[in-house]
Amino acid sequence: MSIGDTRMGNYITDKVKHTKTHTDAEQKALLIATGKSRDTIRDHLIFSFAFGTGLRQFEIVALNIKDVFNETDTKQYVRLHTFKRSDKETKYQEIILPRDLRDKLMLFYKWKGEHGESLKAMAPLFLSQRGTRLSTRRLRSMYAEWEQVAGLTRHLSFHAMRHTACTAIYEQKNDLRLTQMFARHKSIDTTTRYTHPSDEAMLRAVSTLRC
Repeated sequence: MSIGDTRMGNYITDKVKHTKTHTDAEQKALLIATGKSRDTIRDHLIFSFAFGTGLRQFEIVALNIKDVFNETDTKQYVRLHTFKRSDKETKYQEIILPRDLRDKLMLFYKWKGEHGESLKAMAPLFLSQRGTRLSTRRLRSMYAEWEQVAGLTRHLSFHAMRHTACTAIYEQKNDLRLTQMFARHKSIDTTTRYTHPSDEAMLRAVSTLRC
């Protein structure tokens, strides 16, 4: 290998940064904890959105009723009008809602109606206790609270759920372009961070060691 090749190899290695991800057990614990009661269905749906779509915090809180629901059912393809923009010409991005998430959303729609929350097209999907649009700040503090309730022994972040989703897509398909589409990255260089072994993969590997 030439000196030039060595430098390029180091460059690529430096660019692929380790991203913290939830293990299967941590992900399951969060979803179980938030799914035990109908009173916590909002938080459960938020976590399901993060794990199932890889949406960012501000993208989740910006969702309105019309973005997710049509007249008869949940939408399969959701258009995001609030997202991380790489250029001014892109007016929207589309994401696919997993079937399990769509089923949960129908239950949430019914719950919102029963609790007097607005189901008008431009009404926020996720409301705070004050009846206003949920903030990203509250989203982060809510996550920290549920970490404790779910019994997680290490502190991650809300954004780690996006990393978990994107890493899972890459590990399932080993397809960097597919992962780039899921993550909605303009540059595939950004997506290479998800080629790094996940925390779950490391946990499985270490568990086989004799000690």
